[in-house]
Amino acid sequence: MVLIKLITMKRRRIVVAAGFCLAFFLGTLMNLLYIPGFEHHQNHDHRVHRYYHEKQQQVTGDSQLQVVESVTEAVAESNSKPAVGSRHHQDLLLQIRERFDEVVRYRQRQAHGSGTGDPVRQLERRRLMDSEPGDNWDPIKVIERTENRQTHFQNRLSPSIYMHTASRKDFTMTLSSVNGTPMLGCNSIDNVTNVQYLGSGYTKAVYKASLNNSLSVALKSVDFGGHDMENCVKKYGSPGDCYRLASFKIVKEMTLMERLQHPNILKLYGYCYQDSNDIQDTVTAITELGSPLEMIQLLQTSWEERFRICLSLVRLLHYLAHSPLGSVTLLDFRPRQFVLVAGELKVTDLDDASTEEAPCSPSNCVMEFPARNFTLPCSRGRCLGINEKRNLYNAYRFFFTYLLPHSAPPTLRPLLDKIVNATGELIWGIDETLLQLEEVLHLYRNGFYLQNSTQTHITDYKHVVDASIPEENYRCWPSYQHDGCLLSVFSITEAISVCERHAQCQAFVVTNQTTWTGHQLVFFKTGTASLSSAKGRVTYVRVGS
Repeated sequence: MVLIKLITMKRRRIVVAAGFCLAFFLGTLMNLLYIPGFEHHQNHDHRVHRYYHEKQQQVTGDSQLQVVESVTEAVAESNSKPAVGSRHHQDLLLQIRERFDEVVRYRQRQAHGSGTGDPVRQLERRRLMDSEPGDNWDPIKVIERTENRQTHFQNRLSPSIYMHTASRKDFTMTLSSVNGTPMLGCNSIDNVTNVQYLGSGYTKAVYKASLNNSLSVALKSVDFGGHDMENCVKKYGSPGDCYRLASFKIVKEMTLMERLQHPNILKLYGYCYQDSNDIQDTVTAITELGSPLEMIQLLQTSWEERFRICLSLVRLLHYLAHSPLGSVTLLDFRPRQFVLVAGELKVTDLDDASTEEAPCSPSNCVMEFPARNFTLPCSRGRCLGINEKRNLYNAYRFFFTYLLPHSAPPTLRPLLDKIVNATGELIWGIDETLLQLEEVLHLYRNGFYLQNSTQTHITDYKHVVDASIPEENYRCWPSYQHDGCLLSVFSITEAISVCERHAQCQAFVVTNQTTWTGHQLVFFKTGTASLSSAKGRVTYVRVGS
């Protein structure tokens, strides 16, 4: 009997343990498959075929993007149709109008618009797609209209549908060039090759493609299977209207890319309107291609490269704080909204950027974050400086705390800690933060961070010109090469100091390559058995101990 009880208890334990394992496995699988904001790659082959290998029905050949007239016509056409749910239909028109007005304000270089829509709506409400649709109308159709026809449709609009009729004029984005650079159009992506699905967020899908088998670009388009489109279509059953609403995010992003010219903002190469998936004039943005920002990989890179990313970010935020459009905040501020292009950090998603500062009363101007809140001054009904401070604190919590202090030169750490603490408490603004980071760059670039530069080394070295050591590698951290010890140094003196700190180092090879700061790349070696000729390199070998 006792034996039977023991066997029964053992079986129960096994069943319970198996249940826990199964629950953990299913939970992990669900997390992987349903990560918010990014789509699993299981259907990427179908996506590539659907967007870029289907037969194109018609490609628009206009050289300008003209929005005002087509919006006017579209709203009028929608009003002329029988509305099954008029309240929902009007709400859709309101949301499209708000997005359109925002784009128009950016095109007109007005930093602060007159604020359409319900003031109760929160500025940080990222997913405007949660609002509702209409029927089949096109707010961004690229077809020229006459002034008389525009006026005709304008007169048919109700003030509750569109509030800014008095200020309407042609809204154009020149396709020919930006800053003298020719823009790409539909003919540029007709025969793209090597199309790869990179990923998607709530609204957009992103593809990598090659133009003329030479230039690699990113293609951004509305994701028909994305969160925004699926929720909208499921609720309102109008794919065309839901697409029009979502597509304004791409139009906004293209507008900001064209208006905000900065080395740390992704370049807009062009755009294309074409008929696709039974929807007329679907829009595709053609942009510069970057590499996704992987924070785990960044933590394994050299401090110099991590510092470059933080400096790039602060230079970007300084520009956004003083941009031609006013102070711009990135409401969806996360590492995944940035990419690396040749080692330089660039923001790639601007559809959630805003120049509006949150409304407030004297007692309720609070900027909230998961770990803490900040109370800001309220001036003329707006939270003073909230856009700049939101960007700066997000830079602190997503970038500075992880990338700035770790493995930095010891003499620079006090200044770096000061920068991290000051931004974490929002003691400094973006101007002072940039000034301090530029000072760090000055100290590092010119070798002022080196300690005891007059000290004598414990060993002597002989140098061999035009020679290298291909083998005898060892690993060190952080290294520019995963299977060897490749570091950047300001001078031979610093290289000798590094070699003497590494017990296994018996030689080092000075390459003819430099980093972005001008420091030289140096291989550190365990011996000289494979010493051989190599033009342009100099090898230093230990001769004493």
